[in-house]
Formats: sequence, structure tokens, C-alpha cells
Amino acid sequence: MGGSGGGYFHISNPNDFTKKLREEEEKTTNSHFETEVSGLIDELLAQYNNRDTELITRHIERIKLALEKDIEGVLDLLFGGSVSKHTYVDGLSDIDALVILNKSDLNGKSPEDVKNYFYTRLKESLPNTEIHRGKLAITIKYSDSEIQILPAVRTESGIKIADQNSGKWASINPEKFTTCLTEVNKNVSMKLIPTIKMVKSIISNLPENRQLTGYHVESLAVEIFKSYDGKKTTKSMLKHFFSEATDKVMSPIKDKTGQSRHVDDYLGSGGSLERKIASDALNRIARKLKNADGSQSLDKWKEILGENN
Repeated sequence: MGGSGGGYFHISNPNDFTKKLREEEEKTTNSHFETEVSGLIDELLAQYNNRDTELITRHIERIKLALEKDIEGVLDLLFGGSVSKHTYVDGLSDIDALVILNKSDLNGKSPEDVKNYFYTRLKESLPNTEIHRGKLAITIKYSDSEIQILPAVRTESGIKIADQNSGKWASINPEKFTTCLTEVNKNVSMKLIPTIKMVKSIISNLPENRQLTGYHVESLAVEIFKSYDGKKTTKSMLKHFFSEATDKVMSPIKDKTGQSRHVDDYLGSGGSLERKIASDALNRIARKLKNADGSQSLDKWKEILGENN
């Protein structure tokens, strides 16, 4: 006689049916919210990726011409910061370029002498541009970006820059960190670079004295995601970064390039007051992200990402 029917399910208890219906409605609502936030993140990433990197290249070429003007020989440029790693975002100064001396009149000079020469030539050639001379590098501030250049020499054993302690030339390996970052990025389905860009964007909205450097953010991300087995989406990894970075920032991270002892020496020793302040700032962002998800508020996400203007 009659069969059991088609593809619908039978629930004898009305309460079970109501519960099941509510669960299905929540799934639909959650899915819609996730799609909206992911769409917002994708829109912002598209803006970052469309940024005029040719403009940065023109700035650096102009700098190179200014430095080469009165010397015999050749200066080479090697991008060592976010331009080479594709993690650049407006708001953080980490577009570093190594200016490498190749058989020029400056060979044999000390790092300090070369840096002072660079500074003088740049001030002469770019009189209307804000230029600062730091301990190791020179920062040129344009209206659309900041570019930090670092004098370097090419030797048989590799590239050398100034050692921040002795002031003499010291070997570095700028490709080592980039290789490590690339490997971790592959292991998380190419979502590390987008996550880093979003992290930098969020941090750039903090007061300047609470912002982490671009290289520090990248190094934290590598540490946090090198053994990551969670959901491989930018949104999930963004939340995971701030949750984990709250503790990770309390300890120094060794600099893989050899440029300095630690990538975050500017925050002092482990557990320092500066690190506690940075940790508190990261923890506040982590809590805001959690609350935005808990209330399923797209507006709160926009506020965190700096888009609620």
C-alpha cells in the first residue's frame, strides 16, 4: 500500500519543528552576514591592490638620479620592504629600498659617511620635500607615501648594510624573510598577504604611538600562521591574528634578515611597558571584531576597517 512519501522530513513534535526552523533561519542569516563582510573586505583589498605602485617607482627613480648626480659609478636599487612583498598599504611607512653601491666613488666610505652624502644630495635635489636622517636610514616624505632608503654595499659574500650597534658594514639577507613569508602564504591558500594588508589597514587607524611597524606586523603574521589549521579566509584569519598577536607582541621576534637583532627592538625588551601598551591596543581590536561578529553588525565591521565615514 502507500509508500513513505517523498523527500521531506517528518517531525511529530511541534517544538522540534520550531527549533529546526529557527536553526535554518539562523544559518541563512549567518551566511548572509558572512557574505556581506567578505564582500566588504574584498572591496578594500581591491582598492589596496589598485594603488598606483608606478608612482612609488617614479619617486624612487627620482631619488636614485639625485644620488647618482655627482658620483662616478652605479647605484642599484633593491626593494626590501612591502613593495617587494606585496603587503604595502597606505598609512604605514615601510616602503624600504636598499641603495646598493656598485663600484662607485663612495666605495670604501663608512656607512655614516654614505648616509650623510645621501642626505645632503637629497636635500639639494628635493628642497620642497620633507627629509629626515635617522640612525641607519633616510626617510623621504611625499604627500602620497613615505620612502625609507638604506645605504648598502655589494660584496663577494653578499649585501651589507650598517650595523646599528658598531656602525660598520654588516651582512644581511633581505630575501630570507620574503622566502619564509611566501612559504607560509602558500600553506594558508594564499590568504596571508591579504590578511596582512587588512591588519595594516586597521592598525593605521590607531594613534601613531600605538602603531606597529609594517615589518613587525609581517613578522607577527608569519609566527602566528606558520602552524595555522583554522578556516582559510581573510575574515577568519584577521580575527585570529589580533587574538594571537595580543600575546605574541609581548616577546621580541628575531630578525631573519640580519638587519637588526629583533624586528621589534623599538618596543624594548620582553614584557616592557611599550609592549603592554601595544598588546592592549591589539586586544581592543580583537574584542571589537568578536563583538562585531557576535552582533552580526556590518556597521561595526566598517567602523573597525575605517569605512564608517
